[in-house]
Amino acid sequence: MKNKYFIFLILLLIVSILGCSKPAITTEVFAQCLTEKGAKMYGTEWCGHCKNQKSMFGEAFQYIDYTDCDKDPDACQTAGVRGYPTWDIKEELYPGTRELSKLAALTECEI
Repeated sequence: MKNKYFIFLILLLIVSILGCSKPAITTEVFAQCLTEKGAKMYGTEWCGHCKNQKSMFGEAFQYIDYTDCDKDPDACQTAGVRGYPTWDIKEELYPGTRELSKLAALTECEI
């Protein structure tokens, strides 16, 4: 009899934890949201900080609006980019590698 109550309590605990937990936002959804909000990243292929920033997104980086400044230097110069990586969010430039949580706060995208 005690085993039945114990199993019931464990199951109840599992169901309550699963029922109350917020579904995780995937990195893909987050990257798409950044692009939808107009966030852009400027960088180069040789930049170690850019590689680090890209790795934070993994395969989801394909959804980021990204300009390679070696391939399109005019776009980077027009945007006022002076270092890599640089994020353009709401017409404000943010140079340097940014934590995903900071990008979320700047764009109001969930992570």
